[in-house]
Amino acid sequence: MEKAKQLLELTKEETDAVHKLPVRPKKPGQSCFYTFFTLRGIRVDRVEPGLVVCTLKVPPRLTDRSGKLASGAIANLVDEIGCAVIYDKDLPEPVSVDMSISYMSSADVDDELEIVSKLLGQKGRYSGTSVVIKNKRNGEIVAEGRHSLFSLRPTTVKSKL
Repeated sequence: MEKAKQLLELTKEETDAVHKLPVRPKKPGQSCFYTFFTLRGIRVDRVEPGLVVCTLKVPPRLTDRSGKLASGAIANLVDEIGCAVIYDKDLPEPVSVDMSISYMSSADVDDELEIVSKLLGQKGRYSGTSVVIKNKRNGEIVAEGRHSLFSLRPTTVKSKL
């Protein structure tokens, strides 16, 4: 364990170099490379208050070594689409507080997925969403996630809590 710790420690020069890197805050509505990498190719099929339905054909860039949709990609989809259901262009983007994801089955490259995000409820600045990712080819649920978010100001969607 000590050997691993030593391998991961940075020298003073490396630490100083990291501290000099300019880290600019993301502007509201501006996506980052990571978000673009995951969401590129997604199609928004339906948007209603408290509901977002999307379709995504699994691209090779989001798969693991075995050619299945990677668990990290699933987590990012739950994060992004769970946030989209409460997004308001006039407010700062909400911050993820907690995510819980159940991985139920897999999806292969070129499988078409249906991603449904629903607002479960809101109390003040706290919102809860549910995201279900379903494989259209075989009807299996690939993953189901619960996503909790905190907003700078309350949204205008009525609470179910």
